Amino acid sequence: MNYDLTDLRLFVAMAEERNLTRGAARAYLAPSSASHRLRRLEEALNTTLFERQTRGLALTRAGEALLRNARQVLASIEQMHANLSPFATGIRGHVSLWANTHATHTFLPDDLAGFLKRHPQVSVSLEERTSAEIVVAVASGEIEVGVLADSGTGAGVELAPYRQDRLVLIVPAGHALAARAKVGFAEVLDHAFVMLHAGSAIHTFTMNAAAALGRHLDVRIQVRSFEAVCRMVGAGVGIGLVPRGAVPAAGLSEPPVVVEMDEPWAQRDLQICVRRGVVLSGFAQALVDALRAGSH
Repeated sequence: MNYDLTDLRLFVAMAEERNLTRGAARAYLAPSSASHRLRRLEEALNTTLFERQTRGLALTRAGEALLRNARQVLASIEQMHANLSPFATGIRGHVSLWANTHATHTFLPDDLAGFLKRHPQVSVSLEERTSAEIVVAVASGEIEVGVLADSGTGAGVELAPYRQDRLVLIVPAGHALAARAKVGFAEVLDHAFVMLHAGSAIHTFTMNAAAALGRHLDVRIQVRSFEAVCRMVGAGVGIGLVPRGAVPAAGLSEPPVVVEMDEPWAQRDLQICVRRGVVLSGFAQALVDALRAGSH
């Protein structure tokens, strides 16, 4: 390649500023040097990246494609630096932890905060993944520790109890279902839903549960957190299905009403997942021990 990261940073700056001089200033380069680098980049890629206009620069189709990819490359570089920085600052251990949506948004934040306070020499990277992805990653050795919904022991992994929880229905105060003690899933499918974002484990699970009954959910809005689901439901936007542990005990101006789900699948216990027959690294084992201690 006849271009480097400086060229990509310059290109992104010019694309965002739509101006060579301002882009060069952002990249701490003289305009003449920036112009030379841009010409060299276009020659290396054998395509024109900008249309030169009287009022500045406009991206070509090729330039738009490069901008998307250059941003991804630079973001990956920044993530690499973030992952390596703990080692540069003297932290002596690192654990990669994958967890499903349920665990990530409910129990893990407090448990990880306590663990990190007790182990200042350790850093943890937490990624939100589906339970199926976590099993595969643990079994293959890509990560040492995962937290997932109980789905039976997968091939090559061992599960240990973490937290018990249930999926519950939340509805606005005064809703037709608010006075019910329990409700079956089939009874709620005619109502509009507030859902966690597509791709989250609970979104996929709920859609599949409806499909098993030959129904489709009326999804009014999708949001990025369980707290947002609770706020939207409390405000009367629709009803929602969330873990009981995700319903705030206080702090909402319009709290939703919790209704028990009369379904066997509503019990959603969380499990710690490790590779079968493998001795964990010291810090990974310390994390597992801390998570198991929090389950009691």
